[in-house]
Amino acid sequence: MQWYVVASLLTLLTSSQGILTTLSQSDGGYKYDYATIPFLAEIFKLLVSSIFLWRECKKSPPPRMTTEWKTVRLYPIPSIIYLIHNNVQFATLTYVDTSTYQIMGNLKIVTTGILFRLFLKRKLSNLQWMAIVLLAVGTTTSQVKGCGEASCDSLFSSPIQGYMLGVLSACLSALAGVYTEFLMKKNNDTLYWQNVQLYTFGAIFNMGRLFLDDFRGGFENGPWWDRLFNGYTITTWLVVLNLGSTGLLVSWLMKYADNIVKVYSTSMAMLLTMVLSVFLFTFKPTLQLLLGIIICIMSLHMYFAPPSTLVDLPVSVSASQSVPVKAADT
Repeated sequence: MQWYVVASLLTLLTSSQGILTTLSQSDGGYKYDYATIPFLAEIFKLLVSSIFLWRECKKSPPPRMTTEWKTVRLYPIPSIIYLIHNNVQFATLTYVDTSTYQIMGNLKIVTTGILFRLFLKRKLSNLQWMAIVLLAVGTTTSQVKGCGEASCDSLFSSPIQGYMLGVLSACLSALAGVYTEFLMKKNNDTLYWQNVQLYTFGAIFNMGRLFLDDFRGGFENGPWWDRLFNGYTITTWLVVLNLGSTGLLVSWLMKYADNIVKVYSTSMAMLLTMVLSVFLFTFKPTLQLLLGIIICIMSLHMYFAPPSTLVDLPVSVSASQSVPVKAADT
């Protein structure tokens, strides 16, 4: 399977995630415990990966699986980073409003590129750096509301702590992605064995969050396993399957492509969600959304297109350059 097919599927699933989540609401709220969604998604990913791993183990020769503790102990780290990131997100929202937070979230596009270069030693051309910055500008432009609205003024009126936490949140998000890519490419272990390790720890940490929520609430509603499926509908299960499937696609991209491909997929998904919301909900299209889409398409072409199609290069130079994304057949 080629990387661009997986990236396109990730874009479609990610764009439908927000829509499905909205449709799962009832009377403006959730009838189910939203904290159970990530836990069940981790269980789903773990089951799917275990099935594929079991099928691979029946083949000859068996897949490579590193079981040394010094390697296995690295797999809880992404879950720990995401746990810290989630807490920083909540802390950020105490200082800034939702619109400002969403716009600041686009910083993770640039921070991903920086950490991608620093930690994975992947060199990007000047054109590709420009494309990454353009992507951040495009997604931000699509989210900015009319300059006459109060929300526009609030972007620059938040306390300095809010901006510092926003930058920290962007760095943590990028760090989690870059570190996961490092793990997936660290050795030649089969993808499904690496997934089993990642999702086992992910399920454990999400279970810990459910226990913590019960403890904070004084077990007023009983233990979490008694109400695990309370309020679940077909749409809710689609949210779980969607979240689990996007996680599996992301792990494939981390193994066979890279973080930049994932960033482009999720950014395009955000724009696609806005476009679909025009037809499905009461969202009104804006000039900023149109301009943001145009800028992001330009960025996409600038990053992945052969340099010879962007600038006039000598034949010997253009023939020697290619897009630094690996394709894999599975």
